[in-house]
This record gives sequence, structure tokens and C-alpha cells, in this order.
Amino acid sequence: MHNVIDACKTHKAKLVFFDNIYMYDSNSLSGMTEETPVNPPSKKGKVRAEILKMIMDEIQSGNLTALIARSADFYGPNIKNTSMLTETVFNNFSKGKKANWMISLDYKHSFTYAPDAGKATAILGNSDEAFNQVWHLPTSQSPMTGKEWINAIANEMGVEPKSQVLSMLLLKIRSLFVPIFFFRKSRFNNIQLVFC
Repeated sequence: MHNVIDACKTHKAKLVFFDNIYMYDSNSLSGMTEETPVNPPSKKGKVRAEILKMIMDEIQSGNLTALIARSADFYGPNIKNTSMLTETVFNNFSKGKKANWMISLDYKHSFTYAPDAGKATAILGNSDEAFNQVWHLPTSQSPMTGKEWINAIANEMGVEPKSQVLSMLLLKIRSLFVPIFFFRKSRFNNIQLVFC
């Protein structure tokens, strides 16, 4: 990111940074806005908070014109190993396996459709008034529960909506081998995970 920022400054280029929500305080995930407190609960979140600070410091010093576009977990065509839904549901169903879901099938979870995220990021990047701010990209205002996601995906794929819930203990063990499965317990304290 230092190199990217330096290149933008050298060539007077605007920076459009596509980001995630890992840096947010895990106790403030219900009804997130661009003002949700930054208090990273994980190593990945700390990296994102550091990048946020780097970009915003340069903006505030007048050295950089940039915007940050943040997305919830995403899914969509050509999304390979970077999506929770792809890894735990689509891939498993395509192999004849059960879907894996984390902690509970009853919690709501927001996902952003990747083409929507791309279109929104392009619109922001082509709007002068959008710069020097953080933006949340579009997602449903009525997120589905894990069970609803699994049922909808199984229906589209023409398979049985079989699933298994991964406990916190199993997630911790699995995170040693598959980093996508690392989550902090407080993210799942029976809250609606809404990304607005």
C-alpha cells in the first residue's frame, strides 16, 4: 500500500480502494455504517485498520485524493476461494457434500453480490464528490439467515439443502489449516449481521 499510495501521489492519480469490514468493532456489527467504530478483532482487521489510517492520513494532509469502498462478504460469478459462500456452500454442494455454516443457521448474514459491488465501486470512482470518504457498497436491507442462504443455493443448484453447523471449537481447530474459518466469538452473539 505504501507503493500504491506513493505511485498515486507521484502521478497525481486518484485512488479507489476496495475494502472489507474486518476492521470494525465486533460489538458494533448490527446496523453498521461508515461511522462504525474501528477496533479490529483479528490480525486481518489490524492490517485493514492500518491501511485505512495510511490512506486517510494522506487525504487529510492533502497529498492524496482517494475513496474507500467497503463490501460485506461477497459472492457471485467467477468468485473462487475468497468467498465464504463459495468455500462453505457452493463448493461443498458441487462435490455432493453438506454445506458448512458457522455457529448457527439462525443468524442473519449479509452478503454483497460481486457484480453489484463492482458497479457501485465504478460509479463512486467516476464521481468527483465521492472522493475523500469511506462508502459502504450495496447489500440487502433484509439479510437472510444461514438456513435461508443454504436453502436458496441448494434450490438453484438442484441439490438437497443438507448442512452441518461448525461449532466455535471446530472453527478454531479448522482455522489452523484454513484461514478463512477464523472468526472471533463476539461476532456471533445472536445479532443480526447487517451491512448497510
